[in-house]
Amino acid sequence: MARKLAIFTGLASLGLAGFAVALIMTPGNPIQIKFNTPAASSTSTSGAANVSGQLPWVAAAPGRVEPRSGQIRISAGIGGRVEKVAVKMNDRVAEGEVLIRLEDKEARARLSAAEAEASVRKRERDGQTATAGRDSINKAEDAVYTAERAVMSARFELDDAIATDRNNANSQNLSSARRRHADAIDRLRQEQSALASAISRSGTPAPNRLEAGLIAARSEVTLAESVLDKTRIRTPIAGKVLQIHAKVGEMVGPAMEIPLAVMGDTAVRVRAEVDEHDVAKIKVGQRVFVKNTAYQGQEFDGKVAELAPSLALPRMGSRGARRATDVEVMEVLIDLDGNVPLLPGMRVDAFFRR
Repeated sequence: MARKLAIFTGLASLGLAGFAVALIMTPGNPIQIKFNTPAASSTSTSGAANVSGQLPWVAAAPGRVEPRSGQIRISAGIGGRVEKVAVKMNDRVAEGEVLIRLEDKEARARLSAAEAEASVRKRERDGQTATAGRDSINKAEDAVYTAERAVMSARFELDDAIATDRNNANSQNLSSARRRHADAIDRLRQEQSALASAISRSGTPAPNRLEAGLIAARSEVTLAESVLDKTRIRTPIAGKVLQIHAKVGEMVGPAMEIPLAVMGDTAVRVRAEVDEHDVAKIKVGQRVFVKNTAYQGQEFDGKVAELAPSLALPRMGSRGARRATDVEVMEVLIDLDGNVPLLPGMRVDAFFRR
């Protein structure tokens, strides 16, 4: 009896197994077999998050940190040899302050020659009777010429005072030099306004030969002064020296690939490049957070300050040769909230909130 029961149980087991295999192999069968692997679980979770719309951002874009003023790349306006580097990295400087000085012996010689020629021309003009109706114009031109020379002199005096006392903001010598320079500029504006008023009067006669010669000679003085001033490479903004590449003794010129100095302010912003497919999702004032690999787990908040009016090729990284399938991007400027530890030049990822 026991033998028969064992045989019956074995046959029943084989029958059930065959029935199960038939169900699985039947087309359209609703039964599915799942293997609960970690990858499958991760995919399922991600899909659920996308479906439920739980992501806090609508678009992401690569970006780079830069000074809020932008990076001001400064080069020489003329060729010459570096005589002095007046600043170093991280120095804070005022607008118009000299960063680098070039040798100026030749420029000073040209200015002296031009001034001597202008003096001779003035004596010649004063030695004859002025053209009728031009007395007021001649006097106004003389006043403007004198005021221009005063501004240049005061500017150079201020440069010397800054070089001597740049780390002493309360220096009396520096304060006096700033005041004299400001007064000279105000005086020049007044004289230029008076000259414009005199010239604008109807019926003003043209200058005679000697008067025209003096005007031309004074123009040469102005040009020579401009060349001399270009030997002093100044910062166009107040801010911090981010980079300084000039070295005493080296030759520099206007066409150099590497700038002599890079300026910027202390506040930073992010310049991001949004893919053209996400352009419609970005608005001015939209909240943003940025991340950087150097600050793991930290988010730096900000908002969209400006949108580019047109699309352009990406500049964040080299993509090699341009291809027809390459996507163009819209530049977006992001102002960051408060003081952040991000440094100009850092690469970040920007996430635009919903």
